[in-house]
Amino acid sequence: MAIHDHHEHAGNDLTRAAQTTLEKSGEQWTSMRERVFEALAGFDKPASAYDIAEAVSKAEGRRVAANSVYRILDLFVGANLVRRVESANAYVANAHPDCLHDCIFLVCDSCGQTTHIDDDAITKTVRSAAKNTGFSPVRPVIEVRGKCADCD
Repeated sequence: MAIHDHHEHAGNDLTRAAQTTLEKSGEQWTSMRERVFEALAGFDKPASAYDIAEAVSKAEGRRVAANSVYRILDLFVGANLVRRVESANAYVANAHPDCLHDCIFLVCDSCGQTTHIDDDAITKTVRSAAKNTGFSPVRPVIEVRGKCADCD
């Protein structure tokens, strides 16, 4: 199995890595973007835009609209700071925003825990299969639904 090696960031180091990556893409790291990113990174499971808006609203002491959070999340996904778990319509902070590659998510149907793994051999095969049909893959999303070790 071809595992993709990278340095995973956490805590303040993750926020700094996200800021650096976003600024390298030509975008500004605003205080609201930082709050959204930190709120998302604080969740132990994928979070919806509404979950994030609620967390930021509590921290700010004022209402933050989910629409504003969605716009920021769209920017973050495009800049590789955040990954969208399609089947859950939720987001997770990318622990290695300075490394661009395809991801595989293992999603527990019981508790919602989502584990991110990298396997370049699998994602290369998926991209190749798509190309063989004349399809141009931009960003494959691979999600495996089941039960995590804690729920099994």
